[in-house]
Formats: sequence, C-alpha cells, structure tokens
Amino acid sequence: MSGRRFAPSVKRRLRLRRASRRGGPAGLLDTLLCEQSTKAMSDVHRPIDLRAFLICVMLSMIWGLQQTAIKASAADIGPLMQVALRSGGAAFLLWCANRFWLKEKWNMSVKFADALKVGLGFAGEFFFVALGLQYTNASHISVLLYTAPFFAAIGLSIKLPEERLSAIQWAGLATAFAGIAAAFLLPVFLEGGAVPEDDLWLLGDFFGLMSGFCWGLTTISMRATTMNEAPATQMLFCQLASGFVLLLPCAVLFGQTQVAFTPLMLSSMGFQTFIVAFASYLVWCRLLKQYLAARLGILVFMTPLFGVLFSVVILGDRIGLPFVAGSLLVLAGLFMVQSKSIGLVSRRRRRTNA
Repeated sequence: MSGRRFAPSVKRRLRLRRASRRGGPAGLLDTLLCEQSTKAMSDVHRPIDLRAFLICVMLSMIWGLQQTAIKASAADIGPLMQVALRSGGAAFLLWCANRFWLKEKWNMSVKFADALKVGLGFAGEFFFVALGLQYTNASHISVLLYTAPFFAAIGLSIKLPEERLSAIQWAGLATAFAGIAAAFLLPVFLEGGAVPEDDLWLLGDFFGLMSGFCWGLTTISMRATTMNEAPATQMLFCQLASGFVLLLPCAVLFGQTQVAFTPLMLSSMGFQTFIVAFASYLVWCRLLKQYLAARLGILVFMTPLFGVLFSVVILGDRIGLPFVAGSLLVLAGLFMVQSKSIGLVSRRRRRTNA
C-alpha cells in the first residue's frame, strides 16, 4: 500500500484528541461532535457526570436567551415564522456540515414511522406553544411546557429499564417542577390574575400541556425507537426538516407572515439559526446518545429561569421573591435527581485513587 492509511476508529480517536486540546466553547463543541462510539458502546448510556451537567447549563442559557430573542423580535417577524425559517436554515447548514465536515453515515434502516414521530413531536411542541399563547397567560405556558420531563421519564421507564428513576429522583423531579410553578405562577396569584381573562383559558392551558407532551414524545422517540440507532446529525435533520415543512404553512394559516428586515430581526434570526437550532440542538442530540435521557431532561428545568434572567438584563423585566424561591427549589430538585450519579462518580474516583 502506498502512504499511511488509518482505520476509521483510529481516525476518530485522532480527531477527538485534536478537538480536546482546544479550549473554550469551540473545543467543547468539537469534542462532542467528533466523539464517535463503537457499536458495542453505543448501546451504553451513562449517568449524568460533571461534564454533562456543565454542558446542560450552557444549553439552558442558550435556550433561555432564545426565548428573549423570540420575544424581542416578535414585532418584526411572527414566532411561528421565526421557528419555521430558522428550522429550514439550520437544516440546510446541518446537511452541508455533515456533507463536508462531520461526514457521519446516516442509518438508512431507521423506520420512517420513527423519524416521523420525532419530527411531529418537534413541530408540535412549538405549534402548541404558539396556539396556547392566544388563549392563556405566558406564565401558564412556561409551567405546562416543562411537564415534558414527566412525560419523558414515564415513557422511558416503561420502554427502557435503565432509564427508571429512583424514589428520590422522582421526588427531585417533582421539586424542580414545583420550583418552576412557584417562579411563574405565584406572581400571577399574588397580583390577582391567576385566571386569564379569556373564557377559553382552559383550552390554552390544554395546548400548553400538549406542548410538554410533544417535547416528551420527541425525547422518548429519539431514545426508545430505531432513531436511537441514527447518528446525531440524522436525528436533528429529521426534526429541523419537519419543523420547516410543518410550521411554515401554520405560520401562513395563523397570519404570522409579516417579516421586517430590521437589524434586531436579522441578529435574532442569526442567533436562533446558527447557535440555537444548529449548534445547540446538535449538541443536545449528541448528549441523548451518550447519557440517560430521563436525567438529561430534568436538567433543562434551568432554561425558563435563564429566560427570565435574560429578560431582566435585556428587556428590563422585573423579578420578585417568588422567582428567587422557585429558583432555589429547582436547584434543590436538580441536586436530588443527580445525587445518585454524584455518589457513583465519587466512589469511582475513590477506587481509582486507592
């Protein structure tokens, strides 16, 4: 043979080693995207470790800022149109990145029905959020959307024994959800506006619950069907392409077709397309292939809290004592959920050092 040629597994290790030497977020992203497991290891999903926790904190910050970006540019472009266009743009970016850089081989044995479930769940989440906001308060939607970890944990515990939560972890999940409810609903109760003025507010709350169900369904479908055998780029492409195809007609149907090319709109759409829909969602899909999904889902309870904090900094919103109390409950719940994993990591380190 002429020249040095490496086996694919050796090439992957060399890419991973080069990526890990880079510092900062770029190195972290490269490490996640370059890391490829062998088939024997692909079926093993690890408990949450410090690395996964820190990545989820970063993702929650990005997704929290996403909420502020959508709200800030809503006057220039409708929320449904924003999600549709960013999904289409990110799908094109993802295809180009995989074609010329990542070069992951897509699994053609993935069932079409499973890919359709993932796409419908992704599109349904944003569709029901937009629909629910027409009838109920945003605070109600913020709470009901984060029923998703409950739906995901219940479905995954039935489908996959390794995803089952212990009693203290279920208690932590409930505590974190109670924190979200306290942060977003208590101010409404204290101000005497617990019940929205619209007579159809129960319908709006139902749509909010459906958005959480769709998000949970997406997580279950990505983990417990043949989509789990697909690489992260294929997982994400199915979601983004479905989001574009399904949400664009919905934006037209609901009259959200206005687009004003202002600097705010362009910067918001750039952030949502490149950072949120392309980079952060790809990292999230990679995490779902490496870690236990039920525990990952609980970590994103931090997202609405970051969303409120960014609204305070960027939009000048105010926060009160209920938000502080709710944030503490969320942190306590997250610690309860991860307590078992923290103990496992500590014991492993002690054995290694002994």
